[in-house]
Order: sequence, then C-alpha cells, then structure tokens
Amino acid sequence: MTVFRWFALGIWIIASPVLAQDNSRTPSHCIALAGDIDGAQFVHQARFDLNVAPDTVRIHYVAHASFLLSTAGGLNMVTDYTGFLGGAEMIPDVVTMNHAHGTHWTANPNPEIPHVLPGWGPFGVGIDHRLDLGEVLVRNVSTDIRSQWSGTEENGNSVFVFEVAGLCIGHLGHLHHEPNAEQYAAIGRLDVVMAAVDGGTTVDLPTMTRILNRLKSSIVIPMHWFGEYTLDQFLVGMRDSFQIVEVGGPALDVSLDRLPSRPTIMVLRPSWRIDTDD
Repeated sequence: MTVFRWFALGIWIIASPVLAQDNSRTPSHCIALAGDIDGAQFVHQARFDLNVAPDTVRIHYVAHASFLLSTAGGLNMVTDYTGFLGGAEMIPDVVTMNHAHGTHWTANPNPEIPHVLPGWGPFGVGIDHRLDLGEVLVRNVSTDIRSQWSGTEENGNSVFVFEVAGLCIGHLGHLHHEPNAEQYAAIGRLDVVMAAVDGGTTVDLPTMTRILNRLKSSIVIPMHWFGEYTLDQFLVGMRDSFQIVEVGGPALDVSLDRLPSRPTIMVLRPSWRIDTDD
C-alpha cells in the first residue's frame, strides 16, 4: 500500500503544473466555475494531425474505456489511458486514468506526456484537477470505488469532464455507485457522456439507466461492454427513452450546433487504428 500511495502522489506532482486562464475557449454551460485560475501553463502540441473542423471535437473510441478526444486547435486527450494507443505515432497532451483495474491506467505513462491526471490521490482522500489549456478545461469529480475484500475506497474514481468548443463532455470512469446530489451538481450538465454499460463490474444496468436518464445528455456513448450480448442488454433497456444510432465506425465528430434534438445513444465500434479520415 505504501508503494501505491507514493505512486499516486508522484503522478500528482507530474499532473499539477501551475495553470492559466485563457479566454480562447468557447464558453460552456456545464457549471459556473471560478473565473480566475492563478499561474501559467505552457502547452505542448501533440504529434498528430487529425484535421478537426472548427468548433468541433472528434471522439475516437480506442478500446474498453479509452477514448481519444481531439480538438480543432490540435489538442489530443486520452481517457483511461493504459500506456498503449495501438502504435499511433502521437504524444497526447493530456491523459486521464482510473485505478479500479489495470485496464484503466498505467504505472509508467510516457514521460513526454505533458499532463498526466490520475483519478485518485492518497487512499480515501481523492484528488482535484482544474487543468486549463485555453481551448480546453479538464476537471474531475471524485466518486467511490469498491476496494479489495469488498471494502470501499472513498474518492478512488473520477468522473472527468472536458469543457471544449462550448460542449461539456463527461467520462464516467469505472463508476461503482450512483452519484449523490453534491456529485451530480459538481458534474453539471453533460452534452456528451461516455458510460460503462457492463452491468456488473461497474454499476448494474438499472442504476446506469437511472444515471443517464437524470443526466439527460444529448449523446450517450456506451463503453466498457464485453461483447454484443452485454451491449444489447443495455440498448434494449434504453430504447424507450433514447433513440439508438449505430455510427458504423470508431469515431464521431461533435459540435454544439449539431447535437441531436432527442437524447441519442451513439454506438461506436472500438478500433486501435486512428486515422485522419475516420
């Protein structure tokens, strides 16, 4: 446990450079955040060109719970980063991680990644991120996870929220319980949400259904499903309140002016291959 705690603290040192407020970001409606963030931030551009249109975010489902979010300004962010991106020649600007299982984090992130954001801190304490890169603000809301021997690690998981292009994009991580009122308020409104729909290792399907109905996001992207049967079980239970769209590939371009008028589940098919013409 001591080694693990030092690892968590070590990553926090990497992930918490001084931050700066940049007014170039299109305002979002997630929640009202503090207007000023002290300090300064130098942004390293990722070594990859995805040619994303202005005021648009490209979401590429890589695998399991890992997504690549790419912006028009050239920023690339990876959720639940495991250290592997299928051989893509890129250094993400930001990676987020959760430690419920080894398929959601790595103890050895590439040291060239400018911003490594673990979703946990010292055991039971949690962590707080407010990373402002100008075009994107990345923040987190801590939740609990089941620990070894059926115990509970308070604040051991994070819901990460990306405010970019006027959108609020949330990744629920390895969620083990329904958020309480305070956590829902901190998460705020999400236009797009990535939700684990395995129905067992995270929350059960009735709980996830309740969460998604409360969030009322325009787009829900299922993740963390183990085969077609698991995915279909989730989709069947959601058809009454959400329309279902099979995107037919791993990537989706999202902008504020193109959000569906009715809550929609967009089914992406994970792929390690990351192309500029997804």
